[in-house]
Amino acid sequence: MDTQHLTQVTDTQWRLEPQGPMRVPGILFGSQALIRDMDDKVREQLANVASLPGIVQAAYAMPDAHWGYGFPIGGVAAFDPEEGGVVSGGGVGFDISCGVRTLHTGLDRAAILAVQRELADALYYRVPVGLGSTGGIRLDDRELDAMLAGGARWAVSRGYGQPEDLDRIEERGRMAGADPKQVSDQAKRRQRDEMGTLGSGNHYLEIQEVTQIQDHAIAAAFGLELGAVVVSIHCGSRGLGHQIGTDYLKRMVLAAGQHGIRLPDRELACAPLNSDLGRAYLGAMRAGINCALANRQIITHLARKVFMEVLGVDLTLLYDVSHNTCKLEEHVVEGRRRKLYIHRKGATRAFGPGHPDLPESLRAVGQPVLIGGTMGTASYILAGTAQSQELAFNSACHGAGRAMSRHAATRRWQGRAVQNELAQRGILVRSPSPRGMAEEAPGAYKDVVEVVTATDRADLARLVARLEPLVCIKG
Repeated sequence: MDTQHLTQVTDTQWRLEPQGPMRVPGILFGSQALIRDMDDKVREQLANVASLPGIVQAAYAMPDAHWGYGFPIGGVAAFDPEEGGVVSGGGVGFDISCGVRTLHTGLDRAAILAVQRELADALYYRVPVGLGSTGGIRLDDRELDAMLAGGARWAVSRGYGQPEDLDRIEERGRMAGADPKQVSDQAKRRQRDEMGTLGSGNHYLEIQEVTQIQDHAIAAAFGLELGAVVVSIHCGSRGLGHQIGTDYLKRMVLAAGQHGIRLPDRELACAPLNSDLGRAYLGAMRAGINCALANRQIITHLARKVFMEVLGVDLTLLYDVSHNTCKLEEHVVEGRRRKLYIHRKGATRAFGPGHPDLPESLRAVGQPVLIGGTMGTASYILAGTAQSQELAFNSACHGAGRAMSRHAATRRWQGRAVQNELAQRGILVRSPSPRGMAEEAPGAYKDVVEVVTATDRADLARLVARLEPLVCIKG
């Protein structure tokens, strides 16, 4: 990115001053190297977001930001419905509530290595993975609507998990305000056979070892210790979320003129929050969030069965976080408490210590912020900070962030070669797609160490622990 258009505020914060139709500034977080390597389209997209009606304070880009559909991925923006604020399908994204959950195993590296291949094969066999994959659960119309209204709570009520899981999931496992009637029949058809599946792309189930503790007090509160092994699951709302995005983006583009909205980019299609279309999208999007929460809950159930069968241990949930959402939250802006709709596209909610929406067991230290890796590089666990509320509406990065397109990655790497190279490093990967392996090659992503270091230095979230992969089931 050409930094001549930016003003450096701190060593990890950069400001794009309002110009043209921009209503607020753009704020980018990242080290000089991360900002320099960002695509110029991130700045252009951030300026477009800053031009939308009712935006509050600024449009933000997290340190892992890269070019996305309309909003940059790693983008955060708040809108006030009382000031004409909007909800944008492009600001949520197609994989609604794609997110990460991490589970404790109570095991160490040696226990995993003794059965590493058996464990990898069993997880790959039990958890459906790949483009268009289907699972063993079939939902009729009534159960599908119950799932869309109930999220992980529905899954637990049907035997997929334990009631104590719910306390460790955003929204206690169920996003309120979901309206299954606003989800199209086509979206429901796409999801009917896909519950409990990982999908493709950057989705994964990974067994990881804690190889570094940065903040021992918070790590202890999270139940993490050096040498412990955890399981992380990254996936979302599958075909249903994608279809909701497709359906409503078309409607929002067509209706923009009726609402007096001038779109700087058709991909930023949006509707006023206080409009029938805006409310309908929120109802459908919240149903998509519940679908993702239920999906990760069912995959957790499948992984638990494997660990019980192979190692005789149960898994306990550390936390589940979502990306790609728009949520109503209360924030203080210029000394005034306001209810705002926070878009986080490829960004993680990161509530700081004392936040009332956190479970009591975590409230003293802040929310776990789970940062995904790339099969071959580390993942990280951070904690929300008190400062992040003022900095970016309690938001942080969500992963390493792509450094090149999937098409470019397939020109540079071959899937089997990537898999073999990782095996030589002791990381067993199981995937149905050599092309997918090439698209997701670790080299196609930014340096995750640089990203989490910048996030920590910017006070968006506090670095707690580093995780390194031992087994990866890859979409």
